[in-house]
Amino acid sequence: MQYLETVLDDVIQRSPNEPEFHQSVREVLLALEPVIERHPEYQELGILERLVEPERQLIFRIPWVDDTGRTRVNRGFRVQFNSSLGPYKGGLRFHPSVNLGIIKFLGFEQIFKNALTGLPIGGGKGGSDFNPEGRSDGEIMRFCQSFMTELFRHISPESDVPAGDIGVGQREIGYMFGQYKRIKNTYEGAITGKGLSYGGSLVRKEATGYGLVYFVNEMLRSQGETFADKRVVISGSGNVALYAAQKVQELGGIVIAFSDSSSYLYDDRGLDCTLVRSIKEDRRQRISAYRDDHPDVQCETNHRDIWSIPCDIALPCATENELDDVAARKLVDNGVLAVGEGANMPCTPRAIDVLQKSGVLFAPAKAANAGGVAVSALEMSQNSQITIPWSFERVDTKLKDIMNNIYAKCAATAQEYDQEGNLAAGANIAGFLAVAEAMKAQGII
Repeated sequence: MQYLETVLDDVIQRSPNEPEFHQSVREVLLALEPVIERHPEYQELGILERLVEPERQLIFRIPWVDDTGRTRVNRGFRVQFNSSLGPYKGGLRFHPSVNLGIIKFLGFEQIFKNALTGLPIGGGKGGSDFNPEGRSDGEIMRFCQSFMTELFRHISPESDVPAGDIGVGQREIGYMFGQYKRIKNTYEGAITGKGLSYGGSLVRKEATGYGLVYFVNEMLRSQGETFADKRVVISGSGNVALYAAQKVQELGGIVIAFSDSSSYLYDDRGLDCTLVRSIKEDRRQRISAYRDDHPDVQCETNHRDIWSIPCDIALPCATENELDDVAARKLVDNGVLAVGEGANMPCTPRAIDVLQKSGVLFAPAKAANAGGVAVSALEMSQNSQITIPWSFERVDTKLKDIMNNIYAKCAATAQEYDQEGNLAAGANIAGFLAVAEAMKAQGII
């Protein structure tokens, strides 16, 4: 459709040198042709032109002092993309790869992911090119305090509620929340992912991994399958991967491979996921340290080769575009049944095309990755009232219900728009419709 091509061309022209952002916009627009044909009013109202342009883009300097007394300077970002459904909601990423284009891609994805949860949250994202790896606690604290000294003026429980992402865990959240409270002299839920002792929610660190597995399990159930006795390969070793593995094992699956940015582990008998979690969370070591306890386990240095391992289910949980068409073809040739995206956009467009054309069940990140932000929204709800924190079981049950509802919504929407079984199209269309209707109701703003 010429209209959609024009919108994409304008995005590329207005935001050059941002390939990840272009990729995420292109994926959504390609799914929307039948929607625009059925709803020409969206074109007349300029919904898409407004949707692809952030409501606000913030770039700021972050000066901090390292342990040697040297002054360092990093760059901070917050992209408040769309607030039609509620306050901006999306994590903060601390990683040297962070730039404006990466944050815009993540924020754009967040709009639709948040919409699919059915909760009143808009889309945003932020972060910095600061690298926490190898830094002392004191350096990380000083950086986080400087970061929040600027960010505090742009966030609040009613306007923008950030959370964690890559490089930002409970330690970093704690330092930022403490600085926010110190500056504002207000104890309020302006950031989620907090520790349990000061307003955090149970299940938060497990949420994205658990949610991924709940979604994939529903997808499997639709085809008469389960996780039981399935061999599962998981990339990444952050919270998403670690807790996806835990839930896979609870459902009877066998996790045979794990990776981090340096290497991957493989044991066809099944890995000790509790030990892997201890190595990454408690010891903060590379995954290769697993061999100190299990020297017979295979450990390979090229972590991207993890997709050459024959498996039934693959869960890419590391980073964007980690699984390309070559890796997808290896998975297909080795008989993979299902692929579930745990990271944000971990499969390239060509990889997705290979998987879908080969009949592999495919769970897109916009839907399968929504568990973390769903529980963040539940944390916001708990923070907004003086009440006893919800139990682990209560939050987990709500999370499972949300993920099952997202699956049902994606499947039903794909069928309604004559793309039955295409959950990626269903997720893009369902998320877009929720946001578009809200934008339409609120006028040209």
